[in-house]
Amino acid sequence: MQGLKRKLVYVTCYELIGLCMSTLGLAYLSDTQASHTGPLAVMITTIAMLWNLIYNTLFERWESRQAKRGRSVARRVAHAIGFQLTLVVYLIPLIAWWLDMTWVEALLVDMAFIVLIPCYTFAYNWAFDRIFGLPTSALATV
Repeated sequence: MQGLKRKLVYVTCYELIGLCMSTLGLAYLSDTQASHTGPLAVMITTIAMLWNLIYNTLFERWESRQAKRGRSVARRVAHAIGFQLTLVVYLIPLIAWWLDMTWVEALLVDMAFIVLIPCYTFAYNWAFDRIFGLPTSALATV
């Protein structure tokens, strides 16, 4: 599976799992009900989904220009960390506003996700590539 279809399947499955984790995690970390954090998790998921499509397109464009093809552990780690760190820029203000807390408190709430999501992203990407194969950008040229 390649192209837009691959990206849509990838991001839909990734974000549905992330939505469940976010709703429950935010409720636990903010000591509020899942009914209050659920809409926040939907907003976070929507932002993350859009950013994921953009980020992966940019990453694959960069990746296709690299001399060395394939997805090494280092490249996967860089991808996961890069995605999460850039996503935080959008999420901290939203979390602070929705949960009526300071940006520092929102950062502390998001810290668990900052650690968890790159691990989840790494594992998800590895599993996705094993199930659906590597994208064209990572395939060795013959």
